[in-house]
Amino acid sequence: MDRSILLNPGPVTLTQRVRAALGRGDWCHREPEFAALVQGINRRLAGVYAELAADFDAVLLSGSGTAAVEGMLRAFAPRDRTTLVLANGVYGERMSRMLRALGRPQQLLAQDWLAGPGIPQLEAALARDPSISHVAVVHHETTTGRLNDLEMIGRACRAWGVQLLLDGVSSFGAEYIAGRDWNLAAVAATANKCLHGAPGLSFVLARRDLWRRPAADAGSVYLDLHACHAAQHADGYSPFTQAVQVAFALDAALDEHAEQGGWTARRACYRERAARIAATLEARGVRPLLPASAFGSVLWSYRLPGGQDYAGLHDALKRRGFIIYAGQGRLAPGIFRIAHMGDIREDDLQRLCGALRAAIPGRRR
Repeated sequence: MDRSILLNPGPVTLTQRVRAALGRGDWCHREPEFAALVQGINRRLAGVYAELAADFDAVLLSGSGTAAVEGMLRAFAPRDRTTLVLANGVYGERMSRMLRALGRPQQLLAQDWLAGPGIPQLEAALARDPSISHVAVVHHETTTGRLNDLEMIGRACRAWGVQLLLDGVSSFGAEYIAGRDWNLAAVAATANKCLHGAPGLSFVLARRDLWRRPAADAGSVYLDLHACHAAQHADGYSPFTQAVQVAFALDAALDEHAEQGGWTARRACYRERAARIAATLEARGVRPLLPASAFGSVLWSYRLPGGQDYAGLHDALKRRGFIIYAGQGRLAPGIFRIAHMGDIREDDLQRLCGALRAAIPGRRR
């Protein structure tokens, strides 16, 4: 029987090795074996990017990537200075909503969802308001698939002496992330996207000196990341029950990530998948939402072909074993999205390209 392949932006299709790890056994989260596993995972997460390994510590928490982003903002967005949020999609706007709910001073610099963050507007805001101490931005904005220009944003943060808080939920493990060059303070991410783990665990990496500073009132018990850091880096135990079996899967996924060549190899793999899918769709007259150069490697979005709606295309592909993803917000009526993560093999790609050709009528001559 053909496999069912997830082309949504997480969770991903798991490898047999990672899926088998979920059944490793029943462990108590308060036993030393699990504490050692958590500390090992935290070290390995910090080592996914060699540039971060020396200066950053990871904290593991049970929850989705959104929990990690909110935990990061709770821990590091200040109460007495302003965080400037750059938003060009659902997830940037969600960071602004989080800061508002937390009662943290913020400014929202919103762009059209089809545009990248405005670097001149960013620099003008930094020049205009000396109270801005942090910039928060999404690296890969899954709303459209745009990979935001963190080289330019990071350069501006460094030039103006402000710290960067990065939503790396759908980029960590497959796109370049810098530390000092971007003035990076912290990055939030998850197990079940580019790392190819199972859903249920997420994490925050922050500079070690920030973890060591006295923590302000987190405004939360569960998402008090300083308390999590103190516990996990002292003896490996967490204040609350971790997703034990999901940690087994993440451990196996990190093994595969390293063995397959790390983030650079994963990015190259995704780019190859993206190119083959895009060529198949182009031959059917389906246009990408953004210029190809604007996309990251993880996900591309496409305009629905004339005469087809999302539900019909989704169901036609699902019958053939492929799950695509709808658009969000105002883009929902006109686009669909295809992610390139997970255990997608050569025969799966061939089968997918055939399914796309069958589901989408060809160009009329």
